[in-house]
Amino acid sequence: MRDKTMTPTSTDFDPELWCLFDEYVHGDIDRRSFLDRAARFAAASGTTAVALLAALSPDFAQAQKVPPTDARLKTEFVEFGSPAGYGKVRAYVARPAAAAGPLPVVLVAHENRGLNPHIEDITRRLALDNFIAVAPDALFPLGGYPGDEDAARALFAKLEQPKTREDFVAAAAWARSVPGSSGTLGAVGFCFGGGIVNLLATRVPELAAGVPFYGAPAPADAAGAIKAELMLVFAENDERINAAWPAYEAALKAAGVRFSAVKYPGTQHGFNNDTTPRYDAKAANEAWTRTLALFNRTLR
Repeated sequence: MRDKTMTPTSTDFDPELWCLFDEYVHGDIDRRSFLDRAARFAAASGTTAVALLAALSPDFAQAQKVPPTDARLKTEFVEFGSPAGYGKVRAYVARPAAAAGPLPVVLVAHENRGLNPHIEDITRRLALDNFIAVAPDALFPLGGYPGDEDAARALFAKLEQPKTREDFVAAAAWARSVPGSSGTLGAVGFCFGGGIVNLLATRVPELAAGVPFYGAPAPADAAGAIKAELMLVFAENDERINAAWPAYEAALKAAGVRFSAVKYPGTQHGFNNDTTPRYDAKAANEAWTRTLALFNRTLR
């Protein structure tokens, strides 16, 4: 978790800059365009656009909560087939080292940069809460997460999304049968991964619960296929995602889906990600507590 006395928070930056950064993070503009358009914000704060981008970018080491070497956990990378996708999926799996009996499984769907250190850390956090956590890397067909967020975004744009979606469906099927699994499955995802959770809810009838954090909705006409209980998490300042919610909410209600939705005041898209200044500790902690409560109630 970031030390907020030493690092900037979301309120330290102009709301327009956050909108600009959101465009950049989601590939709507490139790095050069971001720097050009961010120059006026940088000048106003007495810095450079490059330094401003660095301040907004992830600091994985400082935010890490559970080190990869934590003796309480067993972690590994596994590969399995995905015939309708790219052919093979690679995933990071974390579980308690001393599990007493079968455990429920939670699939973790990453943002649009692949399986970066932050998502690996989220996976380990879930394992410490007595789940088997499985985090696929959508970038595996292109060599995997490259170790750099800009390079990861560029790679992500090269993915064939229909194949990528099938890889996550294959991962959900594999996760249910992972050794030590009780056979119950949940899913949590962030941004792109939130959209994947919504998709999995329509494609995987065995999914018991899903928590999409600020993710794109599933097609409204597919809502009738959802069997899972959903908890949808939104940031207040996230026009791109929030604009689609009313229609999706109507579709979920019409289909009789069990769901709840919460929008956290004053937050930015990505507020759960504690590696960047978008992080909002109060909202993130509350949302994560609710997430664990849902999984404990529905998966055990």
